Amino acid sequence: MKLPENRFTGAIAAGEKQVGLWISLCSNFAAEVVSTAGYDWALIDMEHSANDYFSVLGQLQVFAASSTTALVRVEWNDAVAVKRLLDLGAPGLLFPMIQSVEEAEQAVAATRYPPRGIRGVSGSTRATAFGRIQDYVARVEDETTVLLQLETSAAVEQAEAIGAVEGVSGIFFGPADIAADIGKLGKPMDPDVWALIRPAAQKLVAKGMPVGTLVTDPTFAAELLNEGFTFVAIATDTGLLARAADTALAQAKGAQV
Repeated sequence: MKLPENRFTGAIAAGEKQVGLWISLCSNFAAEVVSTAGYDWALIDMEHSANDYFSVLGQLQVFAASSTTALVRVEWNDAVAVKRLLDLGAPGLLFPMIQSVEEAEQAVAATRYPPRGIRGVSGSTRATAFGRIQDYVARVEDETTVLLQLETSAAVEQAEAIGAVEGVSGIFFGPADIAADIGKLGKPMDPDVWALIRPAAQKLVAKGMPVGTLVTDPTFAAELLNEGFTFVAIATDTGLLARAADTALAQAKGAQV
């Protein structure tokens, strides 16, 4: 057996626009509902959700049967967590709260086997089809997506240096935490937040580094993609469910006489 190509890794490297969906419901059944909607990528979140390794595994299995590439946001820049997720077959990872070049290098190293990194070796895992994928070790570095999330103004100032770290596939801007960092807590769409993000993003784009983010306004998401962002998540599964539930209730109550 051969290691399958990671469509998302190849797409963002080629500059192909990728529209994504944030996954926080921690359910393989809920994941199946959205897996065939046609999103290019999905982000299974372990940082701000109740996901554990088993729930992530179930969702990875669901998305593997679809055309949507499922990435995982690890709880922290922790080599042990990274090792376990990669062994489960996560095709890519998003590392939260990267603050420096050193932390970026640590993140990349956690995804690489020695001597290029510190990932522990295990032959019989889901990632290797339990030892059947013969070229896994030779190709996994090239196929695994490594995204680094910048979430403070200090990190944004270092975006170019962080993006220049070898092995980084893309830079992800976290507007909610950037907003909090500059005194705009709860206002991720504040113009001051994007006045920080947009120039840094354009510098990275000019250097050929893919950039992405999460916003819950599809129109604004399209605007960012038109500006040069490569991968943008346009909604969260929890948000979609909450808004649909609220809208249905409001419509029913409004129709009562």
